[in-house]
Amino acid sequence: MSASAVFILDVKGKPLISRNYKGDVAMSKIEHFMPLLVQREEEGALAPLLSHGQVHFLWIKHSNLYLVATTSKNANASLVYSFLYKTIEVFCEYFKELEEESIRDNFVIVYELLDELMDFGFPQTTDSKILQEYITQQSNKLETGKSRVPPTVTNAVSWRSEGIKYKKNEVFIDVIESVNLLVNANGSVLLSEIVGTIKLKVFLSGMPELRLGLNDRVLFELTGRGKNKSVELEDVKFHQCVRLSRFDNDRTISFIPPDGDFELMSYRLSTQVKPLIWIESVIEKFSHSRVEIMVKAKGQFKKQSVANGVEISVPVPSDADSPRFKTSVGSAKYVPERNVVIWSIKSFPGGKEYLMRAHFGLPSVEKEEVEGRPPIGVKFEIPYFTVSGIQVRYMKIIEKSGYQALPWVRYITQSGDYQLRTS
Repeated sequence: MSASAVFILDVKGKPLISRNYKGDVAMSKIEHFMPLLVQREEEGALAPLLSHGQVHFLWIKHSNLYLVATTSKNANASLVYSFLYKTIEVFCEYFKELEEESIRDNFVIVYELLDELMDFGFPQTTDSKILQEYITQQSNKLETGKSRVPPTVTNAVSWRSEGIKYKKNEVFIDVIESVNLLVNANGSVLLSEIVGTIKLKVFLSGMPELRLGLNDRVLFELTGRGKNKSVELEDVKFHQCVRLSRFDNDRTISFIPPDGDFELMSYRLSTQVKPLIWIESVIEKFSHSRVEIMVKAKGQFKKQSVANGVEISVPVPSDADSPRFKTSVGSAKYVPERNVVIWSIKSFPGGKEYLMRAHFGLPSVEKEEVEGRPPIGVKFEIPYFTVSGIQVRYMKIIEKSGYQALPWVRYITQSGDYQLRTS
């Protein structure tokens, strides 16, 4: 069971749009929402779900708008919030920027979209690509004429249209892993995790079925293979096109893909990761005079790989001036508004070590307050490499016409929240 009504309110709590799906929550109930919101905020007890009597308000804020779903039943809160965020995503596809002005300029199409997004309190068609096939706009008005609802809306495969044709059938697979790392001043790893996504760009004719094989540890155990070179995936989240029952039974990732770009799945690994780029820093502060910083960066990944676009952000005192730099590779610049030195290295091969020295003047009057030392941040991207060792073992493409299609796979490792503390 989902929401009974959905409202879009301006920043003052005045309804801009309302859609009552079941008639059991009166419009007058929404008048209680904003005073309740303000009261809870003052009490320091603000929550994404507010209740007044028997009515529950489930709300999110976007720009200067509140999206509020109301229900008097024991609704599935996760479903309601997923619907609200999906509604924002669809509106942004149509209006580029979702703000009060874009709602006022597009009342007709907003109502039309809300009618298609939900029916009788249940989410319906929420894929913007499919909605755009039969809900079109011109000069901020719904385009009338010989519009017909495509059969996709009533099909089991609501995310893909029929009759798609390409001269060359191809699938591009991007396996992207972000490394989140926090290292303390003693060199101990406090936090280490890998957040991965598998993104597809699909140019396939017809209604193909795809099967993706990974070196999944659970699959290897089911089939009696060894654990070598296998990866244990956690918190796996799939696109709606994946047949979850098939994955639960035999770990096969089977699906009919949407056309174009989409994220097939995401996953997380909480395994201990050796810092890919290790940073050592020595800061020597001479009272009333100057500060000297030496930073050593070492690539702790395999020598065949190269990190591109490396940026090392080194914090400096807020009252420092007169910067001078010397680097063994790349270039350094002072960013005073952020109180950091950014050391940029275009290409950083694995196993290499580089040095950067920075010299700053300090004012003669020393600041009284003691400043904390923020951590050193690192940004990078390593192509053709994954930290976890995940591999696409195969991609089978089955379509009734029997055409041949080419799958292309690319691996990328990049920095997420990657920080090394200096004190």
